[in-house]
Amino acid sequence: MDAPSRSAPVAAPSAQVHWSKVGALVSGQAVVQGGSYALLIAMNWTAVRIGGASAVSLLMLAATVPRALMLLFGGAVSDTRGPRWVLLRTTAARAVVLAVGAVVAASSDRLTPLVVIAALEGALLGLAGPASGVLMPQLASREHLGRANSLYAMVLRLAPIAGAPVGAWLISMGRIWETLVIAAGTGVIWLGCLLYVTHGFTAPPRQPGGSTVRRSGDGFRLLLDDTRLRYMFLASFCLDLAFGWPADVALPALVNQRGWGVSAVGVVLAAFSVGALGSSAAGAVLAHRISMFVRLVATGLGLAVGIVVMALMPSVLSLSLVAAGVGLLSGLNGPAIVTVYQQSAPASRMGAAMSTLSLSGIGVGPLSIAVFSSLAVGLGVQTTWLICGAVAFGSPFAALVALRRPLAADASGAEEASAAGDSAGDEAGVQELRPEPALSLSAQPAAAATGHGDDVPQPLPATV
Repeated sequence: MDAPSRSAPVAAPSAQVHWSKVGALVSGQAVVQGGSYALLIAMNWTAVRIGGASAVSLLMLAATVPRALMLLFGGAVSDTRGPRWVLLRTTAARAVVLAVGAVVAASSDRLTPLVVIAALEGALLGLAGPASGVLMPQLASREHLGRANSLYAMVLRLAPIAGAPVGAWLISMGRIWETLVIAAGTGVIWLGCLLYVTHGFTAPPRQPGGSTVRRSGDGFRLLLDDTRLRYMFLASFCLDLAFGWPADVALPALVNQRGWGVSAVGVVLAAFSVGALGSSAAGAVLAHRISMFVRLVATGLGLAVGIVVMALMPSVLSLSLVAAGVGLLSGLNGPAIVTVYQQSAPASRMGAAMSTLSLSGIGVGPLSIAVFSSLAVGLGVQTTWLICGAVAFGSPFAALVALRRPLAADASGAEEASAAGDSAGDEAGVQELRPEPALSLSAQPAAAATGHGDDVPQPLPATV
């Protein structure tokens, strides 16, 4: 029987998503992310009390620089040793670091222990980030990957909403060591979830390719070699660059210039979060029924227009309404970028691919602030904000070019094999989504016989 065309709908049995493991993954992330945001608030507030703004800057640098550097090595280690090997060790080590840090912080009021804790935790998060991004493609098939990523994104949006107030309450009621203990406890819960989620994962076969240091550059080499990945990276980069400065610097400055009061910043950000949360929830249910063009290109165009319009709004109400709309579009666009990136990357270098995408999200924020803050000195806040909107228009253009490019040979060949298997009536699981054939949702020999092992259909997010 002839394989159906790629534009034709393909049957999507429920067995193509291991929902119990996806649920454990998402639940574990909800717990550990909530603890992480609580710890972030508590550590920043403690640093302010110890040394003021300079202490907070030092603490943030200690957390972000090691994390960004280790992201590159994390991708290489994940590709060579497997995500289970990386995640179980880094998660356990992080829990130990936080527990020991709690003991030290209980007997010290100095900033130095907090800086050391932040640096060690940042390095561990950087190592674990790419491995976390590899998990979802191994639990959900290509056509359902968008739903799973939307569910994941929804949890990431909920975490700061729940965790930040908890951290503020904890630090107001006690000392930093108590928050460290709670964060360590959430890490232990996440470790338990990972033991279940990654059960059955096996280490990938040994591959030639030099040392870990050399393989750490695989993500960048992928961008040079694969046009589809390169344009998807550009789509993500443009939005990250356009969003960073308006959200962190321009919004408070604009509110201050117009005399709206500091509460307006919270209202606008809350409106954005509500919109993004709503669309992420909708995407978890309906993403597979919405075309990738709509989720990626149309929403990207809407985001660019929304950023421009936000700079022109004359009142807090109108600005909040537009921010809610931008959040609504962002909740669909973000998971779509991650999904297409995962679908386009080769299975053998998925960790390296995710490390570069994660590095874009982490590294572009400071770049955006540095570039556009310099422009704002001469051009003003509103004009510079409009320039950010113009930069954002590069995202839907790059996404459109990416979607028009064919998949790489190993991904496209496996996709055709998957379609042929579906047309023949095979109830294939997600065997085609990973290099570890031992993890199977439906445990069908036919799935392994179709040659799916090289097919790979995530920010996230680079977090443990």
